[in-house]
Amino acid sequence: MRPSICGAIVASLTILGTATQPLSAADLPLTFVQNQASGATPASASNRPLEDIFEERGLPSQEAAVEQADPPIRRLELDALKRRGINTFGWIEAGIGANNWGSPFNGPVTLADRSWQGQMNQLYLVNEKTIDADNSGWDWGGRVDLLYGTDSIFTTARGLDAYGFQKYGIINAASWPSSKDYGLAMPQLYGEIARDDLTVRVGHFYTIIGYEVVPAIGNFFYTHAFSMQYEPFTHTGALSIWTPGDQLIVYAGVTNGWDNFSDGQPVNGAWAIQNRSYPGFSNNAAFLGGVTLKSSDQSQSLTVTTSSGNEYTPLGVAPSAGSLAGNRSIISTVYTNTLTDKLTYVFQNDNGWQFNSGYPAGNLGQQAGLAQWYSLNQYLFWKFNDKLVGGMRLEYFRDNNGYKVTAPLRNYCQAGNAGYYAGGFAGNFWEMTFGLNYRANRNWLVRPELRYDWFTPNAGVNGRPYGRGLGQGIGTTGDKLGQLYAGCDAIFQF
Repeated sequence: MRPSICGAIVASLTILGTATQPLSAADLPLTFVQNQASGATPASASNRPLEDIFEERGLPSQEAAVEQADPPIRRLELDALKRRGINTFGWIEAGIGANNWGSPFNGPVTLADRSWQGQMNQLYLVNEKTIDADNSGWDWGGRVDLLYGTDSIFTTARGLDAYGFQKYGIINAASWPSSKDYGLAMPQLYGEIARDDLTVRVGHFYTIIGYEVVPAIGNFFYTHAFSMQYEPFTHTGALSIWTPGDQLIVYAGVTNGWDNFSDGQPVNGAWAIQNRSYPGFSNNAAFLGGVTLKSSDQSQSLTVTTSSGNEYTPLGVAPSAGSLAGNRSIISTVYTNTLTDKLTYVFQNDNGWQFNSGYPAGNLGQQAGLAQWYSLNQYLFWKFNDKLVGGMRLEYFRDNNGYKVTAPLRNYCQAGNAGYYAGGFAGNFWEMTFGLNYRANRNWLVRPELRYDWFTPNAGVNGRPYGRGLGQGIGTTGDKLGQLYAGCDAIFQF
C-alpha cells in the first residue's frame, strides 16, 4: 500500500482548515439529529435539502448529512424561486482509493471501485419543491435529480438511463455514457401531493429500503456497505407516506420493481422468459412499504421496509440462454439509537430472496432454485468536536448462492469494458471500515477511511473476489480472499 494517501489526507486537512474561515461551534453544531418525516416539523427551507434524502425513512442523518445551523452557501439559488419554495442546489464529490494488491479494481467495492484512479464520483444537481410539513391542507411538490460521474452507472434504471436487456447483449447497459467510466443518470424525477399528514409521491424516486443512500452528502463513509450495494437503488411508481404523529410513519406503494423505469418483463426476444407457467410471469408490479416507530424523545427509531414482486433472472451472459421469472423480496430492518450527545449506534439487517434464480453464468445446467442473501451491519459514530467525527462500520454479508456479488460489477453492466467474472461469489463477506468526517467550513467535507475486507467461500467455490486478475478478461477472478483498502474523498456543496 502506498503511504502517500494518508500523508496527503493529513496535509490537506491542515491546509483546508486554515485556508478557509471555519465556523464556530454555535454556527455549526455537528450533532446527530433525528430527521423529520413528511408531515413532521422540518428544518428551515435552507436546511431542508440536506435532510430530505432521509426523511421518508424516519432515520437520523449520518454525519455527512447533519443539520447545520448555518447551512452551505447555495450558489445556484435564485430569490424568485426560493420565495416559491423551490430549492436549487448540488455538490461535487471526488476521491481516490487503492488496495494493497495493486489490482485496478477494488474487488466488489462498487461506487469507489477503481484503484489509484482519481474519480469524480458525483457531480450532482437538484431542483425541488418540498412539501410544507406544517401544512394542514393541500400542498404539492416535486424533484428532479441529475448525477454525472463514475457513480452514475450503478444508479441507472431500465427504460430511462439504462437499456435493460435490449442492447449490447448484456444486462442494464448504461444508455447515457460519455466514456468508459463516466456517464449521466437521472435517479429521481417525481411529483407529489399532500393533504394534512398524507403525502403521495408519483414518478421515479430513491428507495426507502436500507440505511446508506446514493447521494454522497447522505453518507458517513466514502465506500459503501455490501448491504447497500445489493439493495434496490430506485423505484418507479407511486408511494404514499402517512405520518399520523411524531412517533409513527407508514409507507405503502406500488412500483415497477428494482431499478426499473418502464421496461416490462422480457416475454419476447432473445431474453424471453421460459417458465411461463409461473404466476404473473409477465407482470413486474411490486409492493413497496414499511413502517417507522420512534421513541417519545426521538432518540431511538425502528424502521422495517420491504419490496416484493416478480423480477426476471438471465440464465447466462448470452441472450440465447433466456431467462426465468420469479418473486424477488427483500426485508430491511434499521434500528438507530442516539446514546449520548457524542455517541450514536445503528444496526441494520437485510434478508433477500429470489425465486427461480436459475443460478448465474458458470453454473448452467443446475436446477433453477431459490437464491438467498442476508446481512448484519453495525455502525458507531463518535463526535470528537464540532468539526471532527469518527465512525466505524462492521458488516457480515452472506451471498448464499453467488447470486448477488459480481466483480468487477462495472465491467459486468457496462458495454465495451474489458471483462468480468459472472460466476458469482458464493460465501461469506466481512468488512470493517474506520473513517473520519472533517467539516472544514460550511461547504467542504473531507472523508478519509481505512477498510479491510475478507471472504470465506462456500465449499467448491474457486473464485476470488480480490487481488490481481479482476477485469482482465471474461471469466477471470482475482487471486486473493482479502483486501486492505485506503481512500479519501472531498465533497463541495454549492
